[in-house]
Amino acid sequence: MSDENPTSGDNLYSLIPIEDLKALMGVDDRDDRLCRFCIVTASLSIEEYCKRKFLLKQYHETFSLKDKLLVILKEYPVREIISIYCDRVSSAGMVINNEGLIEQAFYRPMIGNGYKEEIPFELLLSSSLKPYGLSFIKVTYSAGYEHDSVPSSLRAACLELASWNFNRYKGKRIGMSGNIRGSGVQGEHFELSIPENVKALIEPYRRKVI
Repeated sequence: MSDENPTSGDNLYSLIPIEDLKALMGVDDRDDRLCRFCIVTASLSIEEYCKRKFLLKQYHETFSLKDKLLVILKEYPVREIISIYCDRVSSAGMVINNEGLIEQAFYRPMIGNGYKEEIPFELLLSSSLKPYGLSFIKVTYSAGYEHDSVPSSLRAACLELASWNFNRYKGKRIGMSGNIRGSGVQGEHFELSIPENVKALIEPYRRKVI
């Protein structure tokens, strides 16, 4: 049976290799479990803050066309459009599922506006499809970065956040930091989940909400 734990073995869900964190922290295999946890936690925290996934994955989305010929894929950067199937409404008003595969000649990718990664994630369908009365299309595509192509700023952010978490766990100060300064109150206080220097690195990759 395969191990589905994202913090173990080859299934490590991470923007960086575990060796990078171990080298930075100067630790050996005895700290592998903690290193895995810190890397996965950092990767997921970055994705949560950016409101998107970064590692390469296959997605399936269904779009209602109506009068629109432009559809915006949710995840990006898009690496490959695997298939597009169409449904149409019959003269009796019934939806006919998987009516057919839309060939690549009938759509083209476009460059999305407002994102740093200049990779297509919008699809413009050909106007020649209108007479067929298409109702829905089902798009299967792959999007995200392979492990060896994650942008350097994302890798740096993950390493920074993972090492920050590692130090907090080792110091047993999870969720806490030093004295409050300038407020007249002494003692520990709750720390933000992501330091500002990490936020600065990942801000360009944050999903733009319109």
